[in-house]
Amino acid sequence: MNAINPTTDSNAQLRRWMYHLVIAAAVAMACGRIMSVQRVYEPAFHRDLAKPGDRRPLWPSARPTPMATFGSNDRSRFATIRALVNDGTYVIGKRDGNVVRDSVIANLSASNPFQTVTLAQTGYTIRTTSQSGILFEDGWQTIDAVLHPDTLEFYSSKPPLLSTLLAGLYWLLKQLFGWDIVTQHATVVRAMLVLVNALPFACYLWLLTRIAEKWGKTDWGKLYIVATGAFGTLVTPFLITLNNHTIGVFCVMLAWYSTLEIWRITSRATGENRTLHYLAAGFFGSFAVTCELPALSLATAIFILLLWWNPARAIVLFLPAAFLPAAGFFVTNYAAIGMLKPAYAEFKGPWYQYEGSHWKILPKEFSKKGIDFAKNVESRAEYAMHVLIGHHGLFSLTPIWILALLAMIAGSLQFGSLWRQALFKESTEFPWFVQPLALALTIVVASFYIRDDSANYGGFTNGLRWMMWLTPIWLTCLIPLADRLVQSCWLRWLGVILLTVSTFSACYQMWSPWRHPWIFDLMIELGWKGY
Repeated sequence: MNAINPTTDSNAQLRRWMYHLVIAAAVAMACGRIMSVQRVYEPAFHRDLAKPGDRRPLWPSARPTPMATFGSNDRSRFATIRALVNDGTYVIGKRDGNVVRDSVIANLSASNPFQTVTLAQTGYTIRTTSQSGILFEDGWQTIDAVLHPDTLEFYSSKPPLLSTLLAGLYWLLKQLFGWDIVTQHATVVRAMLVLVNALPFACYLWLLTRIAEKWGKTDWGKLYIVATGAFGTLVTPFLITLNNHTIGVFCVMLAWYSTLEIWRITSRATGENRTLHYLAAGFFGSFAVTCELPALSLATAIFILLLWWNPARAIVLFLPAAFLPAAGFFVTNYAAIGMLKPAYAEFKGPWYQYEGSHWKILPKEFSKKGIDFAKNVESRAEYAMHVLIGHHGLFSLTPIWILALLAMIAGSLQFGSLWRQALFKESTEFPWFVQPLALALTIVVASFYIRDDSANYGGFTNGLRWMMWLTPIWLTCLIPLADRLVQSCWLRWLGVILLTVSTFSACYQMWSPWRHPWIFDLMIELGWKGY
């Protein structure tokens, strides 16, 4: 196979086998990591008694309970899943109101691990006898919890739709095999991760090969796109933990692929049936919004495009399909906490600002430390710099997106001529809307998070997880540029180097995605004080 020359049908079979090898390797790696997933206790993240003022948690005095969950983010969801199936409720904890305010300096000798970790900087100590439930059991503690101000019941701060659906999966495993998430914790968690992350990842990569085959022109370019999707993005490290980001990526891929197919069928008048694609675009585009709120921009853009191409189908097929996840989001939210507005919309209200909350806002003289409160020690400009090219930088950690950005800009500069071709229904070799739309979405989403009041980079995480859902769109933008790279040996090597760095970032600390990126750790090693 000549990897440089334009693709030919004679190479198609060989390319398919290479795709199969890449997908098999990527999914096998994910499954291997899932089957051994376990929270690892690392000395670097615990207190050094020789350093005065070190506020990190104490090293456990006794062997911690082995858990297949990593921390607050995934435990919050699994606590809801357990509560729904085992107890028939969304409540994950209860407080009786017997709260004691000790002093501005919290009592770090508290025996409850939840207190030690989440109350260390709040200035309050809660009596262990005043609280009960899943939230306070060993191995189930999470800071991602809200407290109902009237009933004093704790709930996960995560929107309940995803947890409700996954509770159905856990119920099925329990009925079929008798597995209980308490007594067979690792078995249940690992089985669910394979079904929710690993298998959809295989489908995601398969759809990526379809996109590469249809819109790529060279063998090298097509294989580059698939290899990048398999190994070079931040999707892969998050496959070993329950989270909304990977599911959001998979939903975006399904909605995006269907949109591309509708355009191809419509513009080229192939006569293929488009009904399923309209339904998929609506359903998965809407479901992506329930996972990633800024994905509403994508869902809206897709609807406008479909409305332009075929108003009747957009209204009759897309909208009803999109209504289902949206309705599920609000129905489950009301069922859980008694209001339509999600709990995270009450960040500055009593749901979050309760005694003992990790997120409780304190006076400036007692400002909290750590990356969750980065906004207390850096300017908006510094935050923007680190979001783009710094320690959590979109382009510094995953430099393949530099190529995607260049492709977006180049495509947008040609938008006028491509628009005219689309307006007169002239066929174009590459979908005219991909790169301008991708550039607009990237700017909107990046601006949204840079201006966000939380300003914490997503907390302990190996990259900008909040922008991960754009991955399928960025990969599509890469296709024309990947084909251009084959024109020069130096350009191909540049592409390989950028992919290598991106893969390195994705593989850094593979035992948990809830760790700082390598650039962050390198800066600490070089003397930066951090947060």
